[in-house]
Amino acid sequence: MDAKALLPRTEQDREEPRRSTPKRCSLHAAVFIMLISLFWISSRTWQCSDPTHHDDERGAAKVPLEVHIMSKCPDARDCLQELVVPSMANVSDKVDFRLSFIGKTTEDDDGVQCMHGQTECLGNIMLLCAASLYPDPKIYLGYTMCLERQYQRIPDKEFLEDCALEHGIDFDKLNHCVSRDDGAYAMGMLRDSVQRSADLNVTVSCTVRLNNEVRCIRDDGKFKDCDGRSNPEDLIKDINELYDEAQGKTIKNNYQRPLREPQSVE
Repeated sequence: MDAKALLPRTEQDREEPRRSTPKRCSLHAAVFIMLISLFWISSRTWQCSDPTHHDDERGAAKVPLEVHIMSKCPDARDCLQELVVPSMANVSDKVDFRLSFIGKTTEDDDGVQCMHGQTECLGNIMLLCAASLYPDPKIYLGYTMCLERQYQRIPDKEFLEDCALEHGIDFDKLNHCVSRDDGAYAMGMLRDSVQRSADLNVTVSCTVRLNNEVRCIRDDGKFKDCDGRSNPEDLIKDINELYDEAQGKTIKNNYQRPLREPQSVE
């Protein structure tokens, strides 16, 4: 059955439609093709110069914040709990966050030694795997804090599983990451992380680096080298200032970027 007309038909509608001549049809088709071609060429040639349209630049403009720790260190626990986590709760969208680990690369023990023994190496690996599988710092930093609060229980399986469940992490995926390639994959991540800390001359857990410079150190139960600014409010302020400065540079660069010349249409 034919679909019912949406509007009543008029006498004019009932008249036989006027047939277009082949010449007029060809002219209409040519005009239509030309308009489509012009639109396609213009969309390929000109780009928007609106400085707010810079998705890639926004990611690049985030402020680097790196925290170097040992997973079974009380200073790492206190540093994360008192400074890093409260700050990240306010500015995580403005920060390119990274968690690195402190140890020693050797020819023995699979290439890495940890100050508090191999159980600490396993704790470090669990946190690296969590960061690799769940790169959102709100997830893996939460998992890190859960382990750090009772770091003495690392590597108790039930404890590791409970923290994973609490933060929406699939423990089977974590376990696969740890055992992948007979442990070589995870040990490689730990070795790279430890080597990075060594290359940056970071030896104290916990060391907070902001914008690629040491911002604060937690050692022997107290904050040091923080210039009297060891509160989350101070770190948040520094991050906001650096972020605004980076965004200003990004917008300025977008304004200064020359527009591409449109291609001629032959």
